[in-house]
Amino acid sequence: MSTVTGTSSLPSTLGQLKASGYRPRSVKEELRANMLARLEAGEPLFPGIIGYDKTVLPGIVNAILSRHDFILLGLRGQAKSRILRALAGFLDERVPVIAGSDLNEDPFAPILAASRQRAQELGDDLPIDWMHRDDRYHEKLATPDVTVADLVGDIDPIKAATKRLSYADEGVIHYGIIPRTNRGIFAINELPDLPPRIQVALLNVLEEEDIQIRGFPVRIPLDIHLVFSANPEDYTNRGNIITPLKDRIDSQIITHYPDRLEHAMAITAQEAWTDRDGACALRVPRYFRELIEEVTFEARKSEFVDQKSGVSARMPIALLENVLSNMERRAARLREPVIYPRLTDLHTALTAMTGKMELVYEGEQEGPVLVARKIIGQAVKRTFRRYLPTPDVRPRDRGEQRRSGRSAQAERAPQPEQDEPDSVYQPIVSWFSDGHTVDTSDDLATDEYIRRFGQVAGLRDMAAERFRIVEPQELGLGMELVLEGLHQHSMLSKRDLDTSTSYRDMLKAMFDQMAEEDG
Repeated sequence: MSTVTGTSSLPSTLGQLKASGYRPRSVKEELRANMLARLEAGEPLFPGIIGYDKTVLPGIVNAILSRHDFILLGLRGQAKSRILRALAGFLDERVPVIAGSDLNEDPFAPILAASRQRAQELGDDLPIDWMHRDDRYHEKLATPDVTVADLVGDIDPIKAATKRLSYADEGVIHYGIIPRTNRGIFAINELPDLPPRIQVALLNVLEEEDIQIRGFPVRIPLDIHLVFSANPEDYTNRGNIITPLKDRIDSQIITHYPDRLEHAMAITAQEAWTDRDGACALRVPRYFRELIEEVTFEARKSEFVDQKSGVSARMPIALLENVLSNMERRAARLREPVIYPRLTDLHTALTAMTGKMELVYEGEQEGPVLVARKIIGQAVKRTFRRYLPTPDVRPRDRGEQRRSGRSAQAERAPQPEQDEPDSVYQPIVSWFSDGHTVDTSDDLATDEYIRRFGQVAGLRDMAAERFRIVEPQELGLGMELVLEGLHQHSMLSKRDLDTSTSYRDMLKAMFDQMAEEDG
């Protein structure tokens, strides 16, 4: 416990505390009262938590109003730890504790023998400190090496010898982190990783709200709110929650990944480091940010990715940061004042993807890099369909698009008529059929990058109209995205080399490949 500074105007003795009219209340009553006050005031309950307003947060509110200990159950990267840490904001700003107490005891109700003796001897002169809400939240990551002594406590023979105390004396106990969180919130992350014999030690804390240390005859009552997090994957891979403990956890709340594109984009914008201090202006259009989020959405349904492990919300955050860094690198090399992303930036940022996807056997056979490239291709395809007419429209494709409306904002984006004929792309495809190619790379200056794509008949006007491009430097990205979308729909061929990409006619590419194989 640490004493909060700036409390000189608050009572410093038990007598002054009584005179002030202060009335103590339990931790769960604090949480309940402050939650109701915030609800009545219409204030945000969990600032920074996006996409849970109608799903997860009502369950948490109900658990707190019911004075329940609860567990958040969900895959990695679903803001479980952030939510648990935010609970401290519903505690009173400060509460009085007996000065020097190891267990943050209530001055009106001491629980240790030594504190009771002090209170009897000093009476109203019993000194008190004021504990800030930030010091009343503690958490522990469950690992196989956690012991009962770590959580609850143990007999300390050194303390007994130093103080010359009997092992029957309460003073020989060394308290663990749970009793030291008395009158606060204690969180255990990844609960299934805690060995069963250690989980048993939590049963009394949850049911009887007290602790027993070894064979010590004294039961110590605790005022504590216990919360947990767990990943369903852990239930089979590393451990389980024992049935008696699960039964004593009052509420189980299921978390989830963002199910709407606008929520996912808001989370990434909030968490990613985008405010770079370089001399170059880094511009990332909305449709490219949508593309980054689509990469994650596609990964979460890929047949090559183990969906039981999940794909964390950290992936689009890291992906955007890597894209920005590659843009910075290009800007420094080319000495350009304004830089827009390119699709090559996504491929150079594969390191942000490969470590965040657990692959199934088929995915391991394909390899993480190839799987990541396929996922990016599917994301490009979906983003392409949001802004441009779908080539070779089929009823199944239109139904898929209706079912995939994850974002109200995306629905307000410029929507093409999906029944437009393929003739809208005929000038582009014919240009490549005449034997032309477009070669691009990360090393090209922006003007040259735009010039090469701008040669393609009708491409410049299509990109400018569909993506509502105003700034000339953005044209290259829009045009490249159109060509990549046509490639993903098998209307153009693409050849990826180490540092460059070449778009060309599909039929000619097939004949060239056949000739190479025959040769």
